[in-house]
Amino acid sequence: MVKDMEFLDKFKIKMHNPQLLDIALTHSSYAYEHKLKYNYERLEYLGDAVLELVTSDYFYQNTKYSEGLMTVKRANYVCENALACYAKDLKIDKLIKVGVGQQHNINNTIIADVFEAIIGAIYLDQGFKVVKKYIDTIIIPYINDDRDFNTDYKTKLQEVVQPSKQEISYIVVKETGKSHQKQFEVVVKIDDIIYGKGIGSSKKEAEQHAAYDAFLKYVK
Repeated sequence: MVKDMEFLDKFKIKMHNPQLLDIALTHSSYAYEHKLKYNYERLEYLGDAVLELVTSDYFYQNTKYSEGLMTVKRANYVCENALACYAKDLKIDKLIKVGVGQQHNINNTIIADVFEAIIGAIYLDQGFKVVKKYIDTIIIPYINDDRDFNTDYKTKLQEVVQPSKQEISYIVVKETGKSHQKQFEVVVKIDDIIYGKGIGSSKKEAEQHAAYDAFLKYVK
C-alpha cells in the first residue's frame, strides 16, 4: 500500500484513507479473482466529472477562447490518449491491479480509467482544492506546450458542431491521377455551406485535411 502511494509524494498529498487509492488501482478482474467488494469503476465516474470541471475552469479563467474552442481544447486534454499519457508519466500504469487473464492487456482504456479513479479518490479524501492543484500540476504543462493528443479532426469538427445540431457532409469534388497515384479533393459542408477543403492521396486523408480547414474556421 505504501509503495502504491509514493507517486503522490511529489504532490505533497497524504491520503487519510489509503483504501480509497487501493480501490482506485483495482480493476474489476482483480476484484473478482480476489473476491473484493470494490473496484475502480465508481471512483472513475466521480473522477471524470471532477476532471471535466477543473479543466473547464482552467480554460474559462485563463483564456479568451470561444465556447466552441474551449470545448475542443478541453476534449483534447481529457481524452483517453491524454489521460493514459499522464498516468504513464507518473508510472501509475505499473501500479494497476488486474486479474491473471488481464495482465498482458493493460491498455490505454484501463490506464485512463484508473487515472480518473485516482482523481475521484483524492477528491473524496482531500477535497476540491487539493485535487484541483493535483490536476492543474499535471495537465497545465501539456496545455502550455500545446500538446495535441487527438489528430482526428473529423471527430473534433463533429464535437464542436454537434451542440448546434448542424449536419456535416464530405463531398469528393475532384479525383485525379492514375489508379496507383490517385489524388482526391474533398470539401466539407456544414448545413450546405462549404467550410473547408482538403487534398490527399486517399479519400480519408483528404477528408481529414478538409475537416482541419473547417475546424479552424468554425471555432474562430
